[in-house]
Amino acid sequence: MAQTGILLGTSITIALIHTLIGVDHYVPFVALSRANRWSLKKTIYVVLLCGFGHVLGSVILGFAGVALSAGVTSLVDIEDKRGTVATYALIAFGLIYAIYGIRSAAKNKTHTHAGKDGQITVHGHDEPELPSKRNGSVFWGLFIFFILGPCEPLIPLLMYPAANMDIFTLVLVTLSFSVCTISIMLLMTLIGLKGFQLIRFSRLERYAHALAGSAILICGISVLALPI
Repeated sequence: MAQTGILLGTSITIALIHTLIGVDHYVPFVALSRANRWSLKKTIYVVLLCGFGHVLGSVILGFAGVALSAGVTSLVDIEDKRGTVATYALIAFGLIYAIYGIRSAAKNKTHTHAGKDGQITVHGHDEPELPSKRNGSVFWGLFIFFILGPCEPLIPLLMYPAANMDIFTLVLVTLSFSVCTISIMLLMTLIGLKGFQLIRFSRLERYAHALAGSAILICGISVLALPI
């Protein structure tokens, strides 16, 4: 029983640290929610779906490995490859979205008119709302990234040690890691959005999509370059 408690505490701690230092777990949500003016309800919905998809792949792989008595090294190799693919997918997503944002900002630039009385008037074109089809593409691009992205410490550090004890511990540890990971993803996203509300970016609203894409691109490059 004591070993179960220690493993359970370890799973929560690892999930907390893994999610906090992994900026790709929440920066994309903050950037896209802000740029597309998602409601709080929609943002929470997107985070929960992506978070569930994020842990699901590793959980299925881990249970399959345990059931088939597969070596942990082979599963770690698979997770590493999934992580590499997911990172490049995030970089590509950020780059494409940044290009879209730049084009959108160019179309939304202000221009001046001189009236008959000589008075100069500045006009701007309000950016139309993101079409539902393109908005859906944004969600699916994000969801696919999280489906591909593995929870690296889950299988070797938690699931296999728990499997050596009993099935109840395995399920409990896996569930605690998953719930904690998704909860921290949501918490950090909400904190990020709250921080944006405290700062006025009225002059940069035109560049919202370009900035969001750039943030995601930098996030992906950081994940690729740094051991996080």
